[in-house]
Amino acid sequence: MTKLRQFLNDASGATAIEYAMIAAGISILIIAGVQSIGTRLSAQYINKVATALS
Repeated sequence: MTKLRQFLNDASGATAIEYAMIAAGISILIIAGVQSIGTRLSAQYINKVATALS
């Protein structure tokens, strides 16, 4: 019974889950930012190439 109480009072697993959620949120923001910048750079590059070829 004491092992069960110790397990229920242990908060280290909850802390690990919280850190994982924070890391996942940060990675989603980084991926969204990189995709946005990549799309903008791609559009600019295409416009410059089209201008140079015409």
